[in-house]
Amino acid sequence: MKITVISVGKLKEKYLKQGIQEYLKRLGAYANVDIKEVADEKAPENMSEAEMEEVKRKEGERILSHVSADTYVITLEIEGKMITSEQLAKKMDELATYGKSKVAFIIGGSLGISEEVRKRSDYALSFSKMTFPHQVMRLILLEQVYRGFRINRGEPYHK
Repeated sequence: MKITVISVGKLKEKYLKQGIQEYLKRLGAYANVDIKEVADEKAPENMSEAEMEEVKRKEGERILSHVSADTYVITLEIEGKMITSEQLAKKMDELATYGKSKVAFIIGGSLGISEEVRKRSDYALSFSKMTFPHQVMRLILLEQVYRGFRINRGEPYHK
C-alpha cells in the first residue's frame, strides 16, 4: 500500500519531527509512506469570510496537486466520522483488499480544508470534536495508521 500524508505548513518542532520519523521508520515494514508538505497561505488575524475561503482555496489547490485520480482520499475534518482504532484498521484493510493501493490522508491548514478538497474526499475522518494543531495531527495520524497495521496483522501493540 502507498500512503501519502498531505499536510499544510512546514513542520518546525524538533520533538514532532522525531516522533514522525520514528513512526515512518516503523511503518516501513507495512507500507510505503510519504509526507507531502504544501505551503500555508499567509493569513492575517482579522479576516473576512471571503478572505478565509480564499486562503483555503489556495491551500486546497496545492493539496490537490498531489492527488492522482486513482487515489482514495481521506480528509481529516472535525465534522468527519469518528471511529475507533479497530475501525480504522478495518477500513485500511478493506481498501487494500478492494484494490485501493494508493491512499492519501489530508490535513488542512489552520482554517481547515477547502470545498474543492471536501468534494474530492472519499471519506471524512474525525479524530475528535476538539481542534488540534495540524502539525500535531501528523504524528497522531501516523501513530494510528501504524496501530492499524499492527491490529490487522494480529501483532501486539499497547491499548
